[in-house]
Amino acid sequence: MAASKETILRGVQASDGIAIGPAFVLEDEDVAIPHWEVPKDRVKFEISRFRYALGRTKEDMEATHNKAIKVFGRSHAKLMDAYLLILNDPFLNHDVIRIIEADRVNAEYALTQVIDKTIRVMENFEDEYFRDRKYDILDVGHKVLRHLLGHEKKTLQSIAEPSIVIAHNLTPTDTLNLKEDIALGFATNIGGKTSHTALLAQSMTIPAVVGMRDVTSRVRTGDIVIVDGKEGVLIVSPDPATLANYKREQGKRLEELKRLEKLRDLPAQTMDGRRITLAANIETSDDVKTALAHGAEGIGLFRTEFLFLNRRGAPTEEEHFESYKRAVRASIPHPVIIRTLDVGGDKLTAIGMEGVSPESNPFLGLRGIRLCLKFPDIFKTQLRAILRASTDGKIKIMYPMVSGLDELRAANAILQETKAELRAQQIPFDESMEVGMMVEVPSAAMMVDILAREVDFFSIGTNDLIQYTLAVDRINENVANLYQPLHLAVLRLIKQTVKAGHEIDGKWVGVCGEMASEAELVPILIGLEVDELSVAPSMVPKVKEVIRSVSFAECVQLTKEVMNAASVESAQRILRLHANRSSAPSSQVPL
Repeated sequence: MAASKETILRGVQASDGIAIGPAFVLEDEDVAIPHWEVPKDRVKFEISRFRYALGRTKEDMEATHNKAIKVFGRSHAKLMDAYLLILNDPFLNHDVIRIIEADRVNAEYALTQVIDKTIRVMENFEDEYFRDRKYDILDVGHKVLRHLLGHEKKTLQSIAEPSIVIAHNLTPTDTLNLKEDIALGFATNIGGKTSHTALLAQSMTIPAVVGMRDVTSRVRTGDIVIVDGKEGVLIVSPDPATLANYKREQGKRLEELKRLEKLRDLPAQTMDGRRITLAANIETSDDVKTALAHGAEGIGLFRTEFLFLNRRGAPTEEEHFESYKRAVRASIPHPVIIRTLDVGGDKLTAIGMEGVSPESNPFLGLRGIRLCLKFPDIFKTQLRAILRASTDGKIKIMYPMVSGLDELRAANAILQETKAELRAQQIPFDESMEVGMMVEVPSAAMMVDILAREVDFFSIGTNDLIQYTLAVDRINENVANLYQPLHLAVLRLIKQTVKAGHEIDGKWVGVCGEMASEAELVPILIGLEVDELSVAPSMVPKVKEVIRSVSFAECVQLTKEVMNAASVESAQRILRLHANRSSAPSSQVPL
């Protein structure tokens, strides 16, 4: 029987939008794991059971690989490649078999012991993206367990009408057989903002909320539910007033999308003529098409870490080259800015780099350009590929986490050495390719006038700049409220970075952190005279609308008022008043 009283469940915002419809609940993945002692003469049989289940799981994954490419494109096929790599990893093969042999326990129990140990390690990772990879391990483990237990999972092919899918977790393989428009929205027990379920929902532009813990046990198939991806809530059995309000809001958002679509081919230019370059941040070369379709003028940040994930050993030069070549060709005539490898020391073994001791504080440890300088062979491999791909279109290279002149010069020295090697081998590349650096560390922002003489551009990574400037870990709930983009110290660092860049041979300065994607903060960045904004592809139309709805003069005045405010709270009030007066659609400032 459907629930009769309105219930609001909260989770993690995964994909924006509103979806309303009946729930379709897949069974909870949590099953009782049996535990028994295996007689000595049955140990080999138990190992055979495990290997059989592992083999069946691999067959399932391989069978769906080509279909995934047709349905979702290469980027999501790569997600299944990652699953196959997990299945082939020794932690599943060797460790499970070792426990079966040593402890003489059944395969199901041994597998869960290995998975639990791996998850505990991954939960200590500082980086959210890498931490969310624990859900991939869990999902692969569940697939193997189903074969061991002989359980058949209910599939999404069973959906008979457009529905909100409620599940423990969703993966690309789970959704391969979805008919067009049959899944109105997603809500899952597990997952984070960068989990594959969240990325999947975003790529399909389907509203989703993840990390709801027990949603599968609190919703029944047939319940009318509302998914609000922006707020991260699921409303079960909404009362008539709530339902009417959400239907009105859903209509408004659809109208907004139609309005924003008309801006796709228009320039990102203020009402009084100041031109802003509006680019996109991407994870893989396959994301270029989506970025340009939203109206981006090229790629302002190509994160290359995806190439290093879920594999044993670093990617080859050819793997780098093919990825960059696809991206730059797809982006013609616009440029692609490739950021060299930026991961922390706590993930080195996860991406196949050995020989580094664990770090108690990876945020202040071996990451970004420090990592590249410690592993020059891996750095040079990436640089060679970038240089080679520069003949296929317009590429710019960008170093992450530079804290001072010595690091910058060391990186440039390796780049020059790499160029010399290519020339000696008569391998062509763009000799005039621009080289820039990210400003994420306060020490770099304090000496941009010196650094500007040795780079062609700056891109400000506001996420880390804010964290390092204010000594705030924004994913730490105890201090997350202190993460304030409008803090005067942060605004001053951005201002002096832009000023120094402009004064030294007119170097351009961009912002590629999340601050650029927050529509209410865009006028401040314009007022600080930033030249370029690089945002998530889905945010390009919204940011462009904000840029086209304000004048540069009013943004300069607004920024002066905000920077003269007595406190962050006063700055927020000033920004709210401006938003309420403005004709821009974004009239609410979340505080």
